[in-house]
Amino acid sequence: MVEYNDIIFEISRPGRIGSSLPESDVNKIDLKDKLPMHLIRDIPAELPEVSELQLVRHYTALSNKNYGIDNGFYPLGSCTMKYNPKINEDVARFDGFSRIHPYQPAETVQGALKLLYELQEDLAVITGMDAVTLQPSAGAQGEWTGLMMVKNYHEQKGETRTKVLVPDTAHGTNPASASVAGYKTVTIPSNEYGLVDLEELKKHMDNDTAALMLTNPNTLGLFEKEIVEISKVVHESGGLLYYDGANANAILGKTTPGKMGFDIVHLNLHKTFTTPHGGGGPGAGPVGVKSKLIPYLPVPHIEKDKDHYVLNYNQPLSIGRVKGYYGNFGILVRAYTYIRTMGPEGLRQVSESAVLHANYLRKRLEPYFEAPYSQICKHEFVLSGSRQKKLGVRTLDMAKRLLDFGYHPPTIYFPLNVEECLMIEPTETESKETLDTFADTMIQIAKEVEENPGVVLEAPHTTIIGRLDEVQAARQPILRYTKEEEAVRENEVVT
Repeated sequence: MVEYNDIIFEISRPGRIGSSLPESDVNKIDLKDKLPMHLIRDIPAELPEVSELQLVRHYTALSNKNYGIDNGFYPLGSCTMKYNPKINEDVARFDGFSRIHPYQPAETVQGALKLLYELQEDLAVITGMDAVTLQPSAGAQGEWTGLMMVKNYHEQKGETRTKVLVPDTAHGTNPASASVAGYKTVTIPSNEYGLVDLEELKKHMDNDTAALMLTNPNTLGLFEKEIVEISKVVHESGGLLYYDGANANAILGKTTPGKMGFDIVHLNLHKTFTTPHGGGGPGAGPVGVKSKLIPYLPVPHIEKDKDHYVLNYNQPLSIGRVKGYYGNFGILVRAYTYIRTMGPEGLRQVSESAVLHANYLRKRLEPYFEAPYSQICKHEFVLSGSRQKKLGVRTLDMAKRLLDFGYHPPTIYFPLNVEECLMIEPTETESKETLDTFADTMIQIAKEVEENPGVVLEAPHTTIIGRLDEVQAARQPILRYTKEEEAVRENEVVT
């Protein structure tokens, strides 16, 4: 028998309706006069016919199958899947924020503009920058925005620089963003300590280099101790130093990219400032710059004129608008709420706790997995499954086994310079009990690899769907329901 909530088409019965709408009072028009014939449907769409209750149960069941930070521990390295305080949601739903329109005259939305202006100022202080734009709608778009400002900066100096340097421990989107901005990328390898190889950097840093993109701490969770010297090398060649803020959760209240010598910063508000993360929804990747780059910021820029807030479009050297309207406003409200709730001391505690949790978990797990870099980490750390691989079990297998215990696996196989990599970030919002339970589970899996590898190789055992053919799923995805798929499922049920 087919499960009740498997696919809503399978519970469809002719004549059932989930809504009853009044007849439209809009004058009917003849579509043939408005649309080309090939765009006009000849027969009604094959939509499921279900009752309202069935519809509600179907989507409620689907939502219950989703896994998120409100469901359980989510140690996804580099992504910083931390708890999103619900007060953020409440504030974002205030009528004064949720019921305004971006085309309203500035005089009628002074409260919203004040919030955006103050958020710009807060983020400038947090990053050590001189000005911030809130427009970019994701970290990757923030990277591209920063790189376009880099390009404008060099062009205004009469220079055409063609390459961007990216360490092998950089955040994953850095090379792609540089390519989209029109640059060639050059990878700078790490040294034996997992840090930028300074001598290799010097070899590639020349008058053709537009910028070095750096994540600090890097994606291995290690702080670049030679950052001052790195900054000197870049600036002596006339290049700019770009800070990827993916790992800013580790430095809040402790230091700033500005103090390290960076010229440009982007922040992922979903990582560090508790706005919603993932699902393809709206995001925010604000970009901060030092004073020499302010003329190139996107327009409009929100400014304060005495007690009045205005949108300044008069920036002749601007790279232009990078996002419709003024950014994803609701996301920015959430980040503002978090920053004002926490205050300077609270933000400092965020980093202290994140670093403490990561090092506690690292020390508990290091005896059972290879640790390519054993020095003190920041907010995240990497382990290697190479020891288990020698016994015939891959990191992927262990990640699948974690699903049986109700955990989302950590990031695997990234960064690429660590064999069978496991990248774990516990964040500051988890309790010691949660960390201990997760550590106990990881240790149990490591022991299973030695004593009963089959149970790991065949995992997961408890999920609704077992292992997928991941290659086929990527190359031949089934993106919509078809009658052929229904027939296959009915045949499976019968057999």
